[in-house]
Amino acid sequence: MKITTLECWKQEFRLSEPYTIAYETIRSCANVFLRLETDAGIHGWGCAAPDLAVTGETGDSVLADFHDLIEPLLKSADPFSYTRINDELMTRVPGHPSARAMVDIALHDIIARQADVPLYKLLGGYRDCIPTSITIGILPIDPTVEKARSAVAQGFRAVKIKGGADPDEDIVKVVKVREVVGPDVELRFDANQGYTVEDAIRFIKGTEQAGIELLEQPTDKRNEELMKQVSQRASIPIMADESLMTLKDVFHLTAGAFTDMINIKLMKVGGITEALHINSVAKAGGNEVMVGCMDESALGISAGLHFALSRKNIIYADLDGHLDLIDDPFPHALRLHEGILYPTEKPGLGV
Repeated sequence: MKITTLECWKQEFRLSEPYTIAYETIRSCANVFLRLETDAGIHGWGCAAPDLAVTGETGDSVLADFHDLIEPLLKSADPFSYTRINDELMTRVPGHPSARAMVDIALHDIIARQADVPLYKLLGGYRDCIPTSITIGILPIDPTVEKARSAVAQGFRAVKIKGGADPDEDIVKVVKVREVVGPDVELRFDANQGYTVEDAIRFIKGTEQAGIELLEQPTDKRNEELMKQVSQRASIPIMADESLMTLKDVFHLTAGAFTDMINIKLMKVGGITEALHINSVAKAGGNEVMVGCMDESALGISAGLHFALSRKNIIYADLDGHLDLIDDPFPHALRLHEGILYPTEKPGLGV
């Protein structure tokens, strides 16, 4: 089988509801889509969700990578040689993970379509659905509480609250949200590097009765020692997100006991192939895993879902990045029902 035709284009999306995290407010995003056609009549879809602050890329830079470096590599290539292709991409576009993820996702889609099975089954098929959290950006206390109430009314059983700007206000938000959603809804908190060590410990103690499930990336990614200090003093698991970009990062974080849990995002690590390696290291290091996302089309979210369904130690999903995209061209790439994500059960990604 050989790749014969390649199409790649950028699409800008407005968000139905802008949101704020500790270091920026997001109102729109760009995704880049890839379609590969083979001489066997099988095609595959890929998606990149670049973010300058996180992946160091833009939609335009992904397009440039495609035309200058990726297209010449893929034309006439065998999709089943995906590990060799990934190694070559690591050399050609080493600092551009979402561009690499786009290619790797499309190759996996082709391979699973050839096998005539959903991708998650090809990858291991440990489970066939997974609950996802829904994220609430930084808002005043009352709107945060109302959004949490609305999410639970829609069937979500896990809510992730963003914060990091004011630990005292964050404590009040979490306590009030717990009062409204009751004891059976999981609450997760993401500080997006906004806390000092003492801020984080104060937040953990202040929300102890509210029963936070985990605290994500409390401190600056440039100094993992700070996160280690929080983890050693915390009564709840501490999860690394921005600190994890590469296989080397996860080895460093787990071997040094800097964190208790790992958030893997396909767009940050370069796709499914690399994510599987990272997950194995996390497992060896005793870290449970969450599969997260960027502001992605449902096509990209579907890839994250198939990866999440494939392994036992992937306990959590935070795959809601498609919900606020206006005019997503792939709305039926997966199914969301009462907070649980399901694949379509069609071959490949199910598109």
